[in-house]
Amino acid sequence: MADIERESMEYDVVIVGAGPAGLSAAIRLKQINPDLNVVVLEKGSEVGAHILSGAVLDTCGLDRLIPDWKAKGVPIETQVTDDRFLMLGQGGSLRLPNFLMPPLMNNHGNYIVSMGNVCRWMAEQAEGLGVEIFPGMACSDAIYGDQGELKGVIAGEFGKNPDGTPGPNYEPGMELHGKYVFLSEGARGSLSKQVIAKFGLDANSDVPKFGLGMKEIWEVKPENHRLGQVTHTMGWPLGWKAGGGSFMYHLENNQVYVGYIVDLNYKNPHLYPYMEFQRWKHHPDIAKVLEGGKRVAYGARVVTKGGFQSIPQSAFPGGALLGCSAGLVNLPRIKGNHNAMLSGIHAAEAAAKALAAGRSGDTLTDYDAELRNGPVGKDLKRVRNVAPLNAKFGPLGGMIFGGFDMWVATIARFNPFGTLKHGKSDAEATGKAADYATIDYPKPDGKLSFDRLTNVSFSNTNHEEDEPCHLVLADPSIPIDVNLPTYAEPAQRYCPAGVYEVIRNDDGSAPRFQINAQNCVHCKTCDIKDPSKNITWVTPQGGEGPNYPNM
Repeated sequence: MADIERESMEYDVVIVGAGPAGLSAAIRLKQINPDLNVVVLEKGSEVGAHILSGAVLDTCGLDRLIPDWKAKGVPIETQVTDDRFLMLGQGGSLRLPNFLMPPLMNNHGNYIVSMGNVCRWMAEQAEGLGVEIFPGMACSDAIYGDQGELKGVIAGEFGKNPDGTPGPNYEPGMELHGKYVFLSEGARGSLSKQVIAKFGLDANSDVPKFGLGMKEIWEVKPENHRLGQVTHTMGWPLGWKAGGGSFMYHLENNQVYVGYIVDLNYKNPHLYPYMEFQRWKHHPDIAKVLEGGKRVAYGARVVTKGGFQSIPQSAFPGGALLGCSAGLVNLPRIKGNHNAMLSGIHAAEAAAKALAAGRSGDTLTDYDAELRNGPVGKDLKRVRNVAPLNAKFGPLGGMIFGGFDMWVATIARFNPFGTLKHGKSDAEATGKAADYATIDYPKPDGKLSFDRLTNVSFSNTNHEEDEPCHLVLADPSIPIDVNLPTYAEPAQRYCPAGVYEVIRNDDGSAPRFQINAQNCVHCKTCDIKDPSKNITWVTPQGGEGPNYPNM
């Protein structure tokens, strides 16, 4: 494919991904210099189509970017009025007093939002400033310059045959070149992963860590709705050996966001994250809110949880990593959108300064320094030990020791545990199937809990069947020859969309591994959790995947 000729377009800054980080960067660039040529490329069918977040928004990033956002019709309405944290047992719960929680955990003053809708509004603001935004334009590859710098991306390639060769309706796409290229693809972005490896950006950082976040939107009965209430839980059904927890946010129009995050460093390969989520909804405290209501949307996406010590070098020759491409989620707060916006602002300011000085294609060291030492770094440094403490002592011990560490950091401005290491990657943390008991999950009842394939239909996911599979196996024999006997092939369970199956034939022949790529909601779990590190997620054709309405 190297001999394919493509048209090219030149820009000052090319931005990959129309999430809060990428759009903030685009807006800030045009605020600084309206004459800059800025383009944003979005793989979803529209801006917001692939955005999935809790979300309770800390508006500090938006306050800095667009101080008068309240007057500009932003879809941010519901302020948090009631903040709760529950420890669940199978049949009951214990509410932790709010005064025990470090002040940084307080959600009052924050807003319950659909980040998809916020990003749609941000895109309107960006276009009003002259930013070009191209949705449905997946970036399939990176382009490097003569000095090895990131020069641009290939976007809009369509019509390949399943074997990767050009089909009869093949469109080669275009090369979009930028003096700087910003990667704001979200967690585990395909180009970001490539660039991190090429430039060794993770040489001095800890391993990245992730959780799998699954979310449903429910319309509930008016008498069960508590506008502005935010509830987080831990404990049942995961228990105290695997990390994770839930959220339930009451927003306007009698809607409730319900979600569950399972830390992907779990050891038992029999664990089934999606079914843990479904089982959680049957807890009395949760069921009393949802009973009589209806689920209207479903989605899933990995969440970065490595924190400060896992941030790779964020600037490199020709570009920068923004938002969750760099891993900027504050784990105990379950918030990253504010840091994503701030990262976009910082990157834009560094690039605008460099462009004004006549520079291009170099490393924006000012950005990397500001990200680590500015408000984002300060937000993440004080909570940097929560994830490793959870991994070492389990959720209960992690809460106790992590809470102590955060309280001391808040009061005395230092972390008594220093900076702890994460240890193994999430893939390496997976134990052997023979060492763990299988888990018996109750069958979904179709009222509160649902099977995976039914729920995937509520994500509006679609992929063409006659294109190359975007879930690439390094060695096709590994799922059956290695993962099945050693780990009971956990891909059958860790995927929240039912993409992977082990098919056993009635005739007694050898089982086979099947990939149902059409179901993929682009969560990236397989690229992270596969114990043999055998699966690579690459971008499919633009516009494919989920089409989230209000996530």
